[in-house]
Amino acid sequence: MTEGEEAGRALRRWLARTLLADIDGLTGRVVADIRAHSPAYASGSPVSLPDLHAVCRDNLLLSLEEFGGLPASAGNIESAATETGRRRAEQGLPLDTVLLAYRRGGRVTWQAMTDLLRGAAAAEQDVVLEVAGVLWETIDRFSTVMADAYRLTELELHRRQDSRRGALFAALLEGRGRDPAVASAAAEALGLSARERYALVVVDIGENPAAPPNPGPVLLEAGMRSFWRPWSQRYAGLVRLGTAEPYELAEVLREMQVGTAGVSPACEELAAADTALRLAERALRTLPLGGWAVACLDERLVEASLAGDPEIADLLVSRYLAGVLACGSEGSVLLRTLRVWLDAGCSAARTAERLYCHRNTVLNRLARITELTGWPLDSGEARLGWALAQRATEVPR
Repeated sequence: MTEGEEAGRALRRWLARTLLADIDGLTGRVVADIRAHSPAYASGSPVSLPDLHAVCRDNLLLSLEEFGGLPASAGNIESAATETGRRRAEQGLPLDTVLLAYRRGGRVTWQAMTDLLRGAAAAEQDVVLEVAGVLWETIDRFSTVMADAYRLTELELHRRQDSRRGALFAALLEGRGRDPAVASAAAEALGLSARERYALVVVDIGENPAAPPNPGPVLLEAGMRSFWRPWSQRYAGLVRLGTAEPYELAEVLREMQVGTAGVSPACEELAAADTALRLAERALRTLPLGGWAVACLDERLVEASLAGDPEIADLLVSRYLAGVLACGSEGSVLLRTLRVWLDAGCSAARTAERLYCHRNTVLNRLARITELTGWPLDSGEARLGWALAQRATEVPR
């Protein structure tokens, strides 16, 4: 060891021992400086004054012992820094605020050392610079260990919170939200109100379950807050509608091309999430999977009824449209004409306008439908049966 290095070590030991002799006074100066430069610490919440004082004293004690090469009186610098980082993360204090406190503590400590150096015999400039370098290396080491522990703890807290939110969301979908305690806990965890207008969405995630859609940010821009999780080979979303209607939610999802999805009617409370889920599933079952269609149950009640009873749907098709469906390409034209005619209030003139053809063409096609099905045009049962049978041809079975 060179003479200069030995002088530096001796100076550091002297500075450390001198400051440790009045550790409480130095702690008070550091605490006052931190509170003067940090509104978060000054407020006393979430870090109380006794908490701040105790942590500063322990950290100063260990860092000065490390700086001076003195035996550690209790614990070690890594353990103390790790505990500080973990504790501040759990308290929710921002990491930047904690790092600022470390910098302020280092500044006060260096100021105390420079005061001692001015009152002592003059030291070589190189030795003083070496002392300063060792001090800030110690503080940087302390800060780095603390920050690493803070980030790890923050990640673990996020995982726990996310797991809790997921569990409470599952409880709602399973019907346990009927228990007021569960509904209240879910509302708090999800950041929602127990009583408000909600809709449930179920999305078929197809063959790529590892990459589900993320409609949340776009829905939030549209004024609808949402929470999404995988659910029983689907992707389920609880959406706070606010003043929006389910069909407006469906339109946003269509524009996003989230996949094949079903949207429930609005419900008035979180406790009804399980019912809304079943209704959203009913809406989804009215669509063929693998596309970008979104079914709003309010708009597809007939289709949902038929999709839920495929045997009745098949009987409707057989009874009212079997002859038309057996006609190949002609049948497609006849079905289109029949659909428009029914939607136009059974008016041949309005049907002709919508199909851009002559009224007589419409009448001829309707006559052909009557011939193929055996049902007269003026039969109320026939009109109802044709309408239901056409819907039945469009739902998956």
